[in-house]
Amino acid sequence: MATPVERLFTLFDETAKILQDELQCTYLEAVAETGENVFHGDVLQEEVSEVNAKRLKKQYTDIQLERFTNEEIRKSFQLAVLKGMKEYTQPHHQMTPDAVSLFMSYLVNQFTRKHLALTILDPAVGTANLLTTVLNHLKGKQTKSYGVDVDDVLIKLAYVNANLQKHAIQLFNQDGLQPLFVELADVVVCDLPVGYYPNKENASRFVLKAEEGHSYAHHLFIEQSLYYTKEGGYLFFLIPNTLFSSDQAAKLHEFIKEHAVIQGLLQLPLSMFKTEQAAKSIFILQKKGENVKAPKKALLVELPRFSNKQAMQAMMKKIDEWITEEKGK
Repeated sequence: MATPVERLFTLFDETAKILQDELQCTYLEAVAETGENVFHGDVLQEEVSEVNAKRLKKQYTDIQLERFTNEEIRKSFQLAVLKGMKEYTQPHHQMTPDAVSLFMSYLVNQFTRKHLALTILDPAVGTANLLTTVLNHLKGKQTKSYGVDVDDVLIKLAYVNANLQKHAIQLFNQDGLQPLFVELADVVVCDLPVGYYPNKENASRFVLKAEEGHSYAHHLFIEQSLYYTKEGGYLFFLIPNTLFSSDQAAKLHEFIKEHAVIQGLLQLPLSMFKTEQAAKSIFILQKKGENVKAPKKALLVELPRFSNKQAMQAMMKKIDEWITEEKGK
C-alpha cells in the first residue's frame, strides 16, 4: 500500500506530465501549475483540452488535500520539484537536504525557546523547502515570514508550496542582495548561495565586497542578513566548510566579530557530500544587542550520520544541555 507521501507525489507527477504536454513548458513549471490547481481543486489553465481538463479535475477532487499533514504535502511536493530540478537549466539550485532542514528547524526551536512570536526571513528562499520545514516544526509560536528569490520559477514554486501547506509567507521575486522591503527578523534561515556575485555595482554597497574582481555571494548574504536582523536575533546559515579558509575570509571574520557573536558551528557528516570540497556546516550567529553575551564556549560539534539514531539522540541531548546552560530554561 502506498504511503500518503507516495500517493500525493504520484498525483503531482502524473498531472504535471499532462500539463507539461498541454502547456509546452518544463516539468518544473508544470509542477508549479499543478500545485496551484491542487490548491484550488480546479484546472486554472485555459489552454488545456476539454478531455484532459476533465481527467485532471477528477484527480484533483479525488485526492482530498485536507487529509494530509503539512509535512506529507511538503515532502511529496519536494519530490516532484527534485525530479524537475534534474532537468532544470540552473544547476546551482540545489535543494537543502531534508535531514538538514529538519535539524535546522530543531535548532531554531531550541534557540528561540523563550519567544512567543517570531519573524523569520530566508533571503535565498528557493522553493521554500527549508523555510516551510522550519515553520512546520515551530510549536505554539505566532510566526510572520518572508522569502526572497531572484528566480521566478523557484518563487512560483515557493508560493504554491506555501499555499498547499497554508503558510502565509510574503514572497518577493527579486535579488536577495538588493534593498529588501521586509520587517527586521528575529530569525534568519538561509542555505547560502555559494559562488561569485555578478552585479559589481550592487556589491559595491557592501563592506564585504571584493577589493578587485567579483565578490563572494555567500559573504554578501551574511552581511545582508545581519542588516535585516533585529538586535539579539539569531541567524542559521548553511555554509561551505571552506568559508573561513578563502582569500576573503579575514575580512568576513572581522565583520562578523564586529556585528555578531558566534553561537555555534555544527559540521555536517562528510558522508552526506560527494566530495570533501562540497561539505557544509550549520553556522549560528546572534546579532549584537544590549543583552547579548557571547557564550562561555561556542557550540562546536561534528554531527554524526543522521541515520545513526542513537548517536543523534546523544548529540541532541548534548545540544539541549548546552542551550539550557547558556540561555536558561
